[in-house]
Amino acid sequence: MNRRPWMTAILVLGLSSALSGCFFPLLAGGVAGTAMVASDRRTSGAYLDDKSIELKGGAMLSDKFPSAHVNLNSFNRTVLLTGEMQSEDDRNRVALIAGSLPGVKRVENYTVVADPSTFSQRNNDTWITSKARSRLMGGEGNYSSQAIKIVTERGVVYLMGLVTRPEGDAAAAVVSQTAGVLKVVTLFEYLNEVPPLPANTASSSAQ
Repeated sequence: MNRRPWMTAILVLGLSSALSGCFFPLLAGGVAGTAMVASDRRTSGAYLDDKSIELKGGAMLSDKFPSAHVNLNSFNRTVLLTGEMQSEDDRNRVALIAGSLPGVKRVENYTVVADPSTFSQRNNDTWITSKARSRLMGGEGNYSSQAIKIVTERGVVYLMGLVTRPEGDAAAAVVSQTAGVLKVVTLFEYLNEVPPLPANTASSSAQ
């Protein structure tokens, strides 16, 4: 008996649970009776690659830069690096390491040369992320169902996702008005149009 399809399905379900803290559904506005749908516009392959990139990359950077504070996040195989490095040389090295990870197609290096952020600063960043997520999930504005990844570093919020330009602009506007946000950096991949929902999702929303 071939168990590989079952193992793959179990892995996908497990990763879905693991990502629940980073991805969130937006309300589809402007249409009466539209339900909240947690749709991820990445392919399943990109989804799994992102998890692998974050796990392998995070462990590698912790090992090679034990004194630095560097975070690695991946969405649709684009890597975002944030945090503080000890030198410009280290900034360049961390980008090269991230770019060498299997599956990575692009690296956005937003690390800075500075002392590591304090515990208080990191707690504040967590609070900002939570507030931004809450405002978007609360339906401030008209959004299609879409998963957006939020990363906050020293009060600067980075947004990643597959969105149309109006969706991205609207989400950025909401986040920019969140208490404590100093700046919003949009790292979206822009789509020409909203892709259709899967058949099973669409039928569930119509009920």
